[in-house]
Amino acid sequence: MIVFVGIGFAVAILALIFRLLLTRRLREKYALLWLVIGLAMLVLTVFPSLLGRLSDLLGVEVPANLLFILALALLIAVALHQSWELSTAEEEIRRVAEEVAILRADVERLEDARLSAPGEDGGRTDASVD
Repeated sequence: MIVFVGIGFAVAILALIFRLLLTRRLREKYALLWLVIGLAMLVLTVFPSLLGRLSDLLGVEVPANLLFILALALLIAVALHQSWELSTAEEEIRRVAEEVAILRADVERLEDARLSAPGEDGGRTDASVD
């Protein structure tokens, strides 16, 4: 019975990943990681003895401990990747903010130069104002 619950959960996760991917709520570079995780969940649910064999091969006494170690390593990897993405985004935001500040200063300087130039008001005088 628990195998069917595990299979249902893994299939639901895979369906959610595909739905998020198709509706463009999840980018492809993240979807690949989550698809691998979902498929690994499905494989380990369908073939539970695979985890036991893998833990024997790696010298882990309890298969559940191997699962926890793998989950912890995955969480650390995801956190590290998100930190890297955040650092990259912060740098890009800082660069764009600096460019906007420079452009804003240029626009203000040009407006001041246009307003202070004598006789250059675009051909309009106070008498021609409607």
